[in-house]
Parts: sequence; C-alpha cells; structure tokens
Amino acid sequence: MATAEFGVAVRRWRDQVSPDAVGLSANGARRAPGLRREELALLAGISVDYVTRLEQGRASNPSPQVVEALARALRLSADERAHLYRLAGLVLPEPGTVPTAIPPAVQRMLDRLVGIPVAVFDASWTLLQANPACAALLGDSTTWQGNERNRVWRHFIGPGSVGRYAPDTLESLETALVSDLRAAEARYPADQRLRHLIADLRTYSPRFATLWESGAVAGYDITVKTIDHPTAGALTLDCAVLTVAGCDLRIMIDTAEPGSADAERLSMLTALGARTAIG
Repeated sequence: MATAEFGVAVRRWRDQVSPDAVGLSANGARRAPGLRREELALLAGISVDYVTRLEQGRASNPSPQVVEALARALRLSADERAHLYRLAGLVLPEPGTVPTAIPPAVQRMLDRLVGIPVAVFDASWTLLQANPACAALLGDSTTWQGNERNRVWRHFIGPGSVGRYAPDTLESLETALVSDLRAAEARYPADQRLRHLIADLRTYSPRFATLWESGAVAGYDITVKTIDHPTAGALTLDCAVLTVAGCDLRIMIDTAEPGSADAERLSMLTALGARTAIG
C-alpha cells in the first residue's frame, strides 16, 4: 500500500518538470512552475481523476504499471524510480521480467514525433504510452486496465483490432504477434504476468492457440490498415513497428501517403487531438 508520501513525491516531482522538457507547449499563464495534472495524466496514460486521487492520498494501491508510467512521465532517475516504487509499497521488477522503462534518449525522440500517431509497447505488447495524435486516431486508452492494455489480448479476445486488414495482411500480422510473444516468453522466463497472459490467450482464443501450437515464426512488415473513425471517416494508413534494441520496446507509427486525402484527414484529426490535450 502506498504511503502518504507517495502523493507528495509525485506532486513535488511534477512541479520540477518543465513542459518544454517533455515536448509540451508552455504557452499561457501557469499557476505552477512544472506540469499540470492534466499534462502528467496525458504523459502517463492515466486519467486526471486518478492522478488527483494519488496526489491527495485518496488512492492507496497504485499498480506497478501506474508507478512505472508515472516514473517515466516524470523523467525520474533510476534511484528516484526505485524510491517511488518503495513509496508505493512495491518492489522493483525482478531481472528476467519484461522491461517497461523508456530510456530518456528514446523518450526525447518520441516527444518530437508531434502530429504523428505513435504508441509504445513493451515486449509483451502491453501499452506503455500513446501520444495525443494516437489517442485522437485510436481512442482514449487512459481508462484501460490490466489485459485491456495489451494489444495481443485486444486483438484476439476483445474488443478486436481497430483497423481493418486484407485477409493475407491479417494472417501475417497475427502470426507476427504470436511469434513475438513466444520469443518474449523465452527471453523473460521469470515474468509471471507474461506467462499468465499467454495461458489466458491459449485458453480463450482458439485462433491464438492454433497459431501458438503451429510454432510459426514471422517478423513484422509494414501493414496497410483502414480505420473507420467516427469523426474523420475511413482512413487508410501504413503501420510500421520499430523495435528498440537494448530496452526491447515496440514503437507503432501510423502514417498516410503524403498529399493524399487520407493524409489531409489524419492531419486535421491529430491537430484536433493536440488542441484537446493542451486545453
């Protein structure tokens, strides 16, 4: 259980992070020298209400995923991150488990990808971060909990993929996801969460179980998908997955053909998302 100092520490570190340092605009009058609660919530991928309750000591059981997200959003050092875990009443992830930290150099690169939908996942395909452009395109992920934050789970069990794929593309994508999860299990044998995720997927998704038992191995290609957005309409996009060596992250980036109608609609949609996030 988190101590009262947990919320105090989060607020103190929030006041010490400048918006410019995390790629946010500092325009307009600001009552605090650092980040607003809304900005910290956006960066951590959690709700503003939950940040408020944590800082006020009204939420006493933050999950490891929430603590990691806050440490990442606040740009904490290794020692500060360890201290935040202790204040939350949690132990640091053990060696042999899926890493969830985003190195500062990678975070700086992500901060500069403004106006492009970008989502960051760990090696188990659990969502770590989604920028405002991604939220505008794919929907708000701040309320997702547990397996809801896992892309493989959402694809095979529910609520399903946001995008529509051609049959051959869909088969390649599913094979790559299962293959990647199998490789992650071999790399992180001590990760109980990953083991439980795979067991549940094999139990509740016949399609996943078939692919898993087939032993098929495949990498990722750039895939073409169509997203039926409630505001922008149908957008056909190229989806690329970049793997970051050393920290074992997957960065998913959606783009449209320059000069196309899809690119114009995507630009308008992500601009609206950025204004909503800032406001």
